[in-house]
Amino acid sequence: MITVDIEKKLNARSTQGMLKIAQQFPKGSITKIYGPSGAGKTTLLKVIAGLAKPEKGVIIVDDVSWLDTEKGISLSPQERKTGFVFQHYALFPNMTALQHMHYATHHEPWIKQLLAIGKLETFADQKPEYLSGGQQQRLAILRAMAIKPKLLLMDEPFAALDPDMKTELIRNLQLLWKQLGTTVLIVSHNPQELEGVFDQEVLIKSPIV
Repeated sequence: MITVDIEKKLNARSTQGMLKIAQQFPKGSITKIYGPSGAGKTTLLKVIAGLAKPEKGVIIVDDVSWLDTEKGISLSPQERKTGFVFQHYALFPNMTALQHMHYATHHEPWIKQLLAIGKLETFADQKPEYLSGGQQQRLAILRAMAIKPKLLLMDEPFAALDPDMKTELIRNLQLLWKQLGTTVLIVSHNPQELEGVFDQEVLIKSPIV
């Protein structure tokens, strides 16, 4: 079980606002997080990953405190070991697709399996500039999965994929998530996206000003 109860200041369309959320995410569940632009969806993922610090709150994962502002607890991103798929991919321009995977793991059979799922086997030696937007997005997802994360945070992870590729990739990812027992949080601007895939949904409304 993941428990998140935080308050975080954010800047929404030049107006200071406050993201407030109290939510539980069952272990192994898939949650869609949606809401208007600027509401704090990406900020929430960054706070959970340890990439941003809230003004107050707690994050508890499997009875381990990742964050407790009153007690001065704040585990580093490395200690939290979350998989994170950034909206703009955050790929390394000088690394090939295979090097991106090796950056996360040296388990060759696992790398081979992931590249096959993402249909990137023949592009393993290509750097991001030679990959299409959809291929870059798939690589970002595969890199996040390479560490076999118990918690996977995904920010608009399927936006660049065509419908057929998206459907096939999500189906294969679901099998991996179930196999690994991964808890998945997916930010989406599209309320209709991922219908039938997620176990619960969380609406983040406009920030409190």
